[in-house]
Amino acid sequence: QVHLVESGGGLVQAGGSLRLSCTVSGRIFSSYALAWFRQGPGEERMFVAAISVNSNTYYAHFVKGRFTISRDNARNTVYLQMYALKPEDTAVYYCAADLYSGDSAYALVSRITYHDWGQGTQVTVSS
Repeated sequence: QVHLVESGGGLVQAGGSLRLSCTVSGRIFSSYALAWFRQGPGEERMFVAAISVNSNTYYAHFVKGRFTISRDNARNTVYLQMYALKPEDTAVYYCAADLYSGDSAYALVSRITYHDWGQGTQVTVSS
């Protein structure tokens, strides 16, 4: 069974940065497509960033240029480096994984693609 554990959330001032980490246990990490989603208060869970098994990356328009997703297959960890944070980035951030081996952007940004999820980590950006 796959187990995902996020860390790195916290409180930061607008303009600051944070790095989220998600460690994945279970099967072969390199076989997983990985993504970050977020859910703000009263909002639906929405796509933030994804990285395929081939390390191709995809971003939501509202984080492009500010956030970077990366993976370290040796450490079984996916990262989300966040810069220039805004109050509207405040949300619970979730790590997601799936044994999807393709590079379809449509699939990689879709919530329904991912079958395994972490418990979430809170990010709060103060103005």
